[in-house]
Amino acid sequence: MVDKVAVVTGAGSGIGRAIALRLSEQGIKVAVWDINAQGAEETAELIRKGGGEGLACIGDASDESQIDASLALTREKLGAITVLVNNAALSDFCKFLDVKAEKLDQMIRINLRGPFILTQKVIPDMLSAGWGRIVNISSSSAQAGSTGMTHYGATKGGIVGLTKTLAIEFAASGITVNHVPPGFVDTPMLRASPVDVDGFAVHTPMKRAGKPEEVAAACAYLVSDDAGYVTGQTLSVNGGRYLQ
Repeated sequence: MVDKVAVVTGAGSGIGRAIALRLSEQGIKVAVWDINAQGAEETAELIRKGGGEGLACIGDASDESQIDASLALTREKLGAITVLVNNAALSDFCKFLDVKAEKLDQMIRINLRGPFILTQKVIPDMLSAGWGRIVNISSSSAQAGSTGMTHYGATKGGIVGLTKTLAIEFAASGITVNHVPPGFVDTPMLRASPVDVDGFAVHTPMKRAGKPEEVAAACAYLVSDDAGYVTGQTLSVNGGRYLQ
């Protein structure tokens, strides 16, 4: 029986928090990683109040030294990591011709380089266990494009490519790698953006924004034993906004 320990990055709020709580409900120990200390502690406390085992790890999941520190704490307190959800990301709206190199570099560092490095450091635990689940949170912007988000969409497209190539490389090892592209999901990050959330939602097929818990449900399936023969796949949670 594999001891299931999950790292969920960006779990201090929104989709990440919903994922962390849902995985805990499945009996998985959860390390809540976030750069926001208050948010991480709140999520971990919610897990504990629900009877689960939650650990807050404060740090930048795109900085290698901070990744190492959070990994060391997670392994010390919870054990070897067998579930990884790469959720932490930076979103931004900017016209293509106005995107500065510094902003592009920041977006690549947080949205692509960080998950790449973290996954490299976690997979050895999964190989030792002979079992592992990796879920990358991508975006419908990488599937259908999105005005004013070329730099964001490009990094999320990289996440899709990372998912597929990892899935093939580790398919025979007991490790599955899949990605979930959320569509229009009502989160604090979305509410803080220039998007008219309620106004846009009525123009989508379901006439509403998605809920973080609906993305969490997709992740819960992909990390379960039931999804053992599912790898390299796209499980879109977008209310019909993009069909494939």
